[in-house]
Amino acid sequence: MSITKEKKAELIKEYAIKEGDTGSPEVQVAVLTERIKNLTEHMKGHKKDFISRRGLLIMVGQRRRLLDYVKSKDEKRYNALIKRLGLRK
Repeated sequence: MSITKEKKAELIKEYAIKEGDTGSPEVQVAVLTERIKNLTEHMKGHKKDFISRRGLLIMVGQRRRLLDYVKSKDEKRYNALIKRLGLRK
């Protein structure tokens, strides 16, 4: 359900704004998106796992808040991020 260290490092490297960047909203959204995808796959096979469902909903809400923050700061960055991640529209 969680992501491997290698996959997380790859996401950080891909979405980092500058060298050594691990906390920017883009990186956090990318990591959360990967975790959400993995947990969504888990939920398809375990429909009654309500604890994991709650965790999934928490992660989706956290990603939503981060995306709202990016959108309020710079809408071009927001549009580029959702396009790169393939989230919507």
